[in-house]
Amino acid sequence: MRSAARGAAVSVILSGLLSGAGFALDAAEAYDWPLPDWMPRPSVPEDNPMSAAKVELGRHLFYDARLSGDGTVACASCHDQGRAFTDGRQVAVGIHGTHGKLNALSLANVAYLPVNSWANPHMTSLEFQALVPLFGEAPDEMGATGQEARIFATLAEDPYYAQAFAQAFPQQPRPELFTVTRALGAFQRSLMSFDSAYDRFKYCGDLDALSDAAKRGEQLFFDHRFECYHCHQGVLFTDNFKREGSPWVETGFHNTGLYADYPVSAPGRIEFTEEPGDAGLFRTPSLRNVAVTAPYMHDGSIPDLRGVLAHYAKGGREGHSNQDGMIVGFTATEAEIADLIAFLESLTDERLLTNPDHADPWPKDHPARLKRAEP
Repeated sequence: MRSAARGAAVSVILSGLLSGAGFALDAAEAYDWPLPDWMPRPSVPEDNPMSAAKVELGRHLFYDARLSGDGTVACASCHDQGRAFTDGRQVAVGIHGTHGKLNALSLANVAYLPVNSWANPHMTSLEFQALVPLFGEAPDEMGATGQEARIFATLAEDPYYAQAFAQAFPQQPRPELFTVTRALGAFQRSLMSFDSAYDRFKYCGDLDALSDAAKRGEQLFFDHRFECYHCHQGVLFTDNFKREGSPWVETGFHNTGLYADYPVSAPGRIEFTEEPGDAGLFRTPSLRNVAVTAPYMHDGSIPDLRGVLAHYAKGGREGHSNQDGMIVGFTATEAEIADLIAFLESLTDERLLTNPDHADPWPKDHPARLKRAEP
């Protein structure tokens, strides 16, 4: 099986629009990663070195609805900063009110993720992933297919972009797919989230940063009775991770027993591999900022954290032949559930949600946001 979105993306690449052929790569400026000392830097593609100018250009593009077919949908229309760059909806909504098939994933710490998709194991680059919302047609998201020339000409006429593209890409100083996708990738890699109450408690030695309930919840989270940490592990609370200089990457996809028969609209990794064992398998999301990213699961079918815990307590909703062996169910008191939720809430990074470096840079009456749909 091949999705139309993937097919559209591949056709764009084959047409040479993304290749950057004929252009030398710009040298990286010194980039000051907004990271604590205890966190390693993420890996960065050789063809897209980080720079402050590129990140700032990417921020403007991220919030610019003129990238869409009718000027109503920007990346920010499905990735709201105040929700840790999710949208609060069950599934994403694109151009003309078209409903997608999947819940919008958080972009916090996306630079460390080796797969940028719920189910597509081939989506290993943020630059490549950008093609799906831009040009995907099953469903339509930003609806830019066939309108590339008009969109890039519109961007080129904007006084800000006339200077910003030249500064970020001095060897190819104009809006085109190569520069647009790389600026967007750079901005997304800058979205670091490592200043939660739990971080201050765990890594900075602030023993008062967590409530007693959250401390009890931490103990429960890492208890074999609940098995949460087997999939939600490590500093990102997911079994997906890559960093600068690492000789390997960790990738984790699991079937959580959400359905006995996963719908054709969202069948899991099998859509891309055609392997029966991949039916119902989806990438493990990070639990950082999980308290502000409801609803949950790949299809947004569980509205709150209490519902998620109830799902796993039951050992899955309906069961499936591919269900992960760690999902066996558990019993817990109401007090224990409350403590687990308190711990999950301690993973919220208020700085990420309010950081002006990540916020909308456009004036309210600017064409970039005048007709933009909001989450």
